[in-house]
Amino acid sequence: MSLSLKLAALAEAGTPIRIGVIGAGKFGSMFLSQAPRTPGLHVVGIADLNAARARAAVERVGWPAERFAATSFAQAMRDGSTFITEDAEALIAADGIDVIIEATGSPAAGIRHALLCCAHQRHIVMVNVEADALAGPLLARRAAEAGILYSFAYGDQPALIVELVDWARTAGLNVVCAGKGTKYLPVYHASTPETVWGHYGFTEAQVAGGDFNAQMFNSFLDGTKSALEMAAVANATGLEPGTDGLAFPACGVDDLPNILRPRQDGGILEHAGTVEVVSSVERDGRPVFRDLRWGVYAIFEAPSDYVRRCFSEYGLNTDATGRYSVMYKPFHLIGLELGVSVASIMVRGEATGATREFRGDVVATAKRDLQAGERLDGEGGYRVFGKLMPARMSLGAGGLPIGLAHNLTLKNPVAQGKPVRWQDVTYDENDPAIRVRREMEAMFR
Repeated sequence: MSLSLKLAALAEAGTPIRIGVIGAGKFGSMFLSQAPRTPGLHVVGIADLNAARARAAVERVGWPAERFAATSFAQAMRDGSTFITEDAEALIAADGIDVIIEATGSPAAGIRHALLCCAHQRHIVMVNVEADALAGPLLARRAAEAGILYSFAYGDQPALIVELVDWARTAGLNVVCAGKGTKYLPVYHASTPETVWGHYGFTEAQVAGGDFNAQMFNSFLDGTKSALEMAAVANATGLEPGTDGLAFPACGVDDLPNILRPRQDGGILEHAGTVEVVSSVERDGRPVFRDLRWGVYAIFEAPSDYVRRCFSEYGLNTDATGRYSVMYKPFHLIGLELGVSVASIMVRGEATGATREFRGDVVATAKRDLQAGERLDGEGGYRVFGKLMPARMSLGAGGLPIGLAHNLTLKNPVAQGKPVRWQDVTYDENDPAIRVRREMEAMFR
């Protein structure tokens, strides 16, 4: 039976999946636009630091006022409406909640909410890839110990990439490389919230009319978000990042099997079994033909001459040898697809991608020469971007994870392009997020 039929059966039986959403930004809003249209889902509560913003979000996506008029979780449970609150902890603890969707984007908040879900035995869909890249291996272990599922968010690129990797491996195909597309130029690493909209080509009217956050969108542009997502994919699949991080080669869908193959076979990969992000523009700014800017892919290898012939017979896109091929999805719909994760957890007992080990890490890297005494302003800000590293290298170098590079003061200068290390900053060892991260580092060192 399909997920949609199982959800419809839950609706008919009067036992919908009861959901709490934390964070009413872009991702959360996109899910909220679809939840009322999906039989078998009931958003019991929405928690946001700004309740007025949450109300504006549901109004913007088309909810009638009576749908979010509940004055308590108990009322929302009874009449099928939604209670909006600023208290995320109360939402997680509310009687009857099945699944929490964590969509805040704050690493510290994501860690706190995940641990509360463990304490209250609520399944969690971790939209917050920032928190997952920072401490996902430990959070996933805690969730398993609590008997709950810790899941990637279907519709976001990491979950879709993991799905392609799982498809290939289930078919007996060796995955050579997996990743996604984006718009990238080397100059973007220095982008700031002041320059971001010009790089995107957004007009002032577009920005004013949408739920856009300059620092968040800058983290997409400056390479940080790509690094975070590829760390999540590596930690979910066991694929190993390259030692110099992401190369962002300019590459369209037709060239994927030619470019994303090992160097000894004519490609750019340091080794097989890795992650990479391809750019939709050439280094001179020209658009790539048939780019994959919004999509995901997995490169796989024919294990025998027979399978290579099958690739040819069935028209697969391969490299010149016929040995390497690709499966890709050209688009992703982020929050619009998120109901798939909720349904998979509750009716199949399966996460849509989940962290399993610590293979990839994202280290704060100087956007310009930084001086002692400067205060770091986090991902997408003015001072640092996140660079992907193999976790073993990050741990060996004592790299400061990008998820903690916020409101920490530098003790030492850091040259442009160099990683910031724990020893370069002043930090509070008792800060909850720092304590969890240091515990995870000790666990995997």
